[in-house]
Amino acid sequence: MFNQKYSTIFFGTPEFAVPTLEKILTLPYLDLKAVVTQPDKPVGRQQVLTASPVKALAQKKKLPILQPEKIKTDEFETQIRQLKPDVIILVAYGKIIPKNLLAISKYGWLNLHASLLPKFRGASPIQFAILEGAKETGVTLMKMDEGMDTGPIIVQEKITMAPEETGQTLHDKLSRLSAEVLEKNLLAYLEGNLKPKTQDNSQATYTKIIQKTDGKIDWQKSASEIERQIRAFTPWPGTWCFWPRNQRAEQKVLTNSAIEQRLKIIQAGVSPDSVKLPPGQTKKSGESIIVGCGQGNLELQIIQLEGRKPQKVSDFLKGYPEFGNTKLE
Repeated sequence: MFNQKYSTIFFGTPEFAVPTLEKILTLPYLDLKAVVTQPDKPVGRQQVLTASPVKALAQKKKLPILQPEKIKTDEFETQIRQLKPDVIILVAYGKIIPKNLLAISKYGWLNLHASLLPKFRGASPIQFAILEGAKETGVTLMKMDEGMDTGPIIVQEKITMAPEETGQTLHDKLSRLSAEVLEKNLLAYLEGNLKPKTQDNSQATYTKIIQKTDGKIDWQKSASEIERQIRAFTPWPGTWCFWPRNQRAEQKVLTNSAIEQRLKIIQAGVSPDSVKLPPGQTKKSGESIIVGCGQGNLELQIIQLEGRKPQKVSDFLKGYPEFGNTKLE
């Protein structure tokens, strides 16, 4: 038996936060008072109003749910104060917490961030760890302050990144690790056995919010950079380029006008072939396709033409043999 039960509130929204909420429900020394998540959002072509993954779990477990449109209101502050939390735990909630709310709980607000702070502060630490070719990353449990991921560090846990790591695989690993880090360290912090340490701001690096347009490939970049971009942006926003094509080849009409189709690059690797190709130029190599880059060549493995299903390049070439000597933009 525990001498004390600590009342808590959980703030989180996406799938990444779900394992931590599940873990909180198993910790006998916590008394979860409410789950705060972002309002339901329209999803898909039909724009169906859809609950966040955190809300879906909270509903399944019949937990009290708060979904404020705005958190900088007197009404929301009053709601939080009335719950009298000892500690508030936040994972990927999606909004900056104002100073007046940070002052509410006795043991502060604790955030699980998917990087080894002060590296990769901000909204996209998973993708940026891959984009920048980091060899390791991890999870930081920190006490929040008014800055963006600038609060003192309670504990960190590292993992080594696999050479084939994608945004999806790393997301899943760090999501599970976040729950484990909380389970192993939260009680020690609450009992005063773990003291937060100030971050070294001189070592800080920053990420940005990723937009759909960030997936566009610039063939002037090196093959290594583009290969990391493809992995980092799997599954979203994906990486793509344009393939300008002759209509006659596709539609069998007498015209030389070109159509430009989007081509998604789903999987690729840096090619060992040292032949020098202009950026964006394709070349058939056995059953593979290599594309010239600003430095080196990229070997395409799985691609998807707009309106079609993903295909291995060897299969794609059977239907589009002209792809073996074309220019991608």
